[in-house]
Amino acid sequence: MIAYLTRKPWALNVALVVALALAALLSGLFGQVTLSIGQFTDALFASGNDGMSIIVRELRLPRIILGMMAGATLGYTGAALQGLLRNPLADPGVIGVTASAGFGAVVAIYMGVAAVSAMAVPLFAMAFALMATFVLMMLASRDSSVLTLILAGIGISSLATAGVSLVMNFAASPMSLQDMVLWMLGSLENRTFDDLLLAGPFIVIGWILMIGTGQGLNALSLGADTAQSLGIDVKRLRWRIVLGTALSVGATVSVCGAVGFIGLVVPHFVRAFIGHEPGRLLLPSAIAGALLMTLADILTRLPIGHGQLRLGVVMAVIGAPMFIYIIFKTRESMR
Repeated sequence: MIAYLTRKPWALNVALVVALALAALLSGLFGQVTLSIGQFTDALFASGNDGMSIIVRELRLPRIILGMMAGATLGYTGAALQGLLRNPLADPGVIGVTASAGFGAVVAIYMGVAAVSAMAVPLFAMAFALMATFVLMMLASRDSSVLTLILAGIGISSLATAGVSLVMNFAASPMSLQDMVLWMLGSLENRTFDDLLLAGPFIVIGWILMIGTGQGLNALSLGADTAQSLGIDVKRLRWRIVLGTALSVGATVSVCGAVGFIGLVVPHFVRAFIGHEPGRLLLPSAIAGALLMTLADILTRLPIGHGQLRLGVVMAVIGAPMFIYIIFKTRESMR
């Protein structure tokens, strides 16, 4: 089966889509109130506003859609950045957007505006992510080399992380500090269509910017000079991916919190099936990212002790062993 998927990349996409559909259905059925398939479909398509319909349409459906969009964003941008930077360890956090969005969220909680409006945290997070993108473009615009881009991203990320620590250090109460920590751990709980309407347009704009970059990434894998000789505008390609990543990942983090490892691990998983050609990794990485995020969100609903698993913790538990396994497999293949 694995050999067939390796020979037929489209078969891998179909298999991932089927798995994603099943995971989305399971996500709709599983929660504090467990539903049968019949109850779920009746509540989804019923015209009434009874309690079951509200649970499915107002809580679980936007959670499923947002989780799939967030996972697809992280998987796609991870594959794109690894191809752009020619670095298998690259992920969306490398350009500083993830940390900056987290900084904006804790500032909103610290200032108390989160208590005034539920939209304050995602709005602040998205605003800080956009400011980080603007600063990144200013720092790296004169020298568009990959090294400058990476160094600028590391600088922005370090500054944002320091800002988060500073704000948490001056938290007015243990309750606000707990809110900051819980948000940073990531969650899709209680997300509604308002969150989807807020983040969705920025996510889609980011996707649109990155559509069609696969051919350029394939050429870039041969070197920047070779890509330019083939007619690829390397600078334009770089900024399309960076800006698309910043918009889509910033919007994702603004409503889901900081969720790691998807952008790092998923492209490696896909690469094991269809090879190292960057352009071919993009679509299956997006689908696999959506699948992994959906499965991780289901695991957060498991009753464990007196607390609740957070999405970022689940992804760290899943992603870290997977990444260590990938490293060992890579070392074995290089011998």
